[in-house]
Amino acid sequence: MTAPDGPPPDLTLALELADLADEMALARYGAPDLAVETKADRTPVTDVDKAIEELLRRRIGSSRPGQAIVGEEGGDGGCGAGASTRWVLDPIDGTKNYVRGVPVWGTLIGLERDGQGVLGVVSAPALARRWFATAGGGAWSGTSWWARHRLRVSSVGDLSRASLSYDSVVGFDQHGLLPGFLSLAHRCARTRAFGDFWSHMLVAEGAIDVAVEPEVAHWDVAAVSVIVTEAGGRFSDLSGATRTDGGSAVSTNGVLHDAVLATLAPVAPTRSARPVAAATSDG
Repeated sequence: MTAPDGPPPDLTLALELADLADEMALARYGAPDLAVETKADRTPVTDVDKAIEELLRRRIGSSRPGQAIVGEEGGDGGCGAGASTRWVLDPIDGTKNYVRGVPVWGTLIGLERDGQGVLGVVSAPALARRWFATAGGGAWSGTSWWARHRLRVSSVGDLSRASLSYDSVVGFDQHGLLPGFLSLAHRCARTRAFGDFWSHMLVAEGAIDVAVEPEVAHWDVAAVSVIVTEAGGRFSDLSGATRTDGGSAVSTNGVLHDAVLATLAPVAPTRSARPVAAATSDG
């Protein structure tokens, strides 16, 4: 699809940022001298993660002086959550994949105003894919504004026909959500662990119907949430709150959202009227 008008100015900048990140990330993808460190949270970070974020911060600073920037590697620079306008960056989402040579990794660029997401770009150059959206402007895929295709979520209305994607079974177990996750998996027609940003983008494309992550950071989903929502889907944390800083993420086609949340909800243990020993005693 083409249009006589170009993208809005902020999206133009975001797409330029994605181009810069793609070029830098691909140049070092598979490099034998890739420098990898382990952060305090036990996740890896490469010299490329750091270099991309530094580059994007400089470019935003020169184009949008005074606007706040939050990034996975550089933090918020003291801007805090109260900044009226802020860019949210994940230089490489899927660093473990990047390090191992798995092509599911990408750069995530979000823009928020007054705490609400207004723009999202997800660029995955090793997959030759890019997704982007602006609030009220729809969600799109394509390598450029001029060769874009509209995204729409699926119309699947029952979990028994749904496709589910997730990140890590162990993660659900660590958060006490394994019973709910297994229940959801059994209720769905198909389950695959596409993981990270890709799960959510597949929901936006209508290729799958549900994506769930029990643990995420703000920069993991700031861009993702705008794209899913503008594609006609619904994004929330596991409590059902429409927020990107809730520590978890659920993307669906909207129709299935409440059923997914209800299935995942941890079940409080019931108390027996009698002590276990008495209840099972032969006497």
